[in-house]
Amino acid sequence: MPTGEDNSVLIVGVYLPTIANHADSISADLLGARRWRVDLRWAAIGEGPVPELVRDHTALALASPVPKYALLNRLLAGIELDRYRYIIVIDDDIEIGPTFLDRFLELQTTYDLALAQPARTHDSYIDHYFVAQLLGVAARWTRFVEIGPVFSLRRDAFPHILPFNEEAPMGWGLDFVWPVQLEAKGCRLGIVDAAPVKHALRKPVTTYDYGETDTEMSRFLAERKHLARDDAFIAIETYPLHPQST
Repeated sequence: MPTGEDNSVLIVGVYLPTIANHADSISADLLGARRWRVDLRWAAIGEGPVPELVRDHTALALASPVPKYALLNRLLAGIELDRYRYIIVIDDDIEIGPTFLDRFLELQTTYDLALAQPARTHDSYIDHYFVAQLLGVAARWTRFVEIGPVFSLRRDAFPHILPFNEEAPMGWGLDFVWPVQLEAKGCRLGIVDAAPVKHALRKPVTTYDYGETDTEMSRFLAERKHLARDDAFIAIETYPLHPQST
């Protein structure tokens, strides 16, 4: 269990008060972590009813849309990031539960993952089936971590990933570039199967333009080293879930 300043985690995310979201329950679950001191910073896009708990942790509020990764950079700007052991990026349309953060970070720490994501439950919307939860598995050392709905950076990965590259404004393509950047520095990536998230509230790509974002991704990837899909969707090692850890 982390101690002292090393038990601090910064969590940043974007919520849309104009449409259904889980920002309130997500906030309660995250802030209720037992092993971590949590700093939670949301950015809101649009006007609408906001529960008090979410409002108290809203650092930015904008009436008009701003690309997600530009917003994330704003949320991180001016903060002494090295005070945190982990930085987690989270969306507003997932379900996690009150034990999620403790369990997820325990496994990310145990398996030495500088960049990690929770697997998605089988009843979620899933863009890449590689990230679907594997039953009986604690975690996987992989070459791919998806840009959402949740990912976690360990402190040693901050210099290689942050600030986020805004040439991929919605993040598309970053998950094929990050492995190249991190593996060059000896950092491991992975998926945590034993602490999954449910991503079922909204169908993906309903709040922005698919064609425009896909074109931006193609341009972004054409200009920098990245993994092809066949090279990315690989598990280097798989770690079984032991009965006492369920």
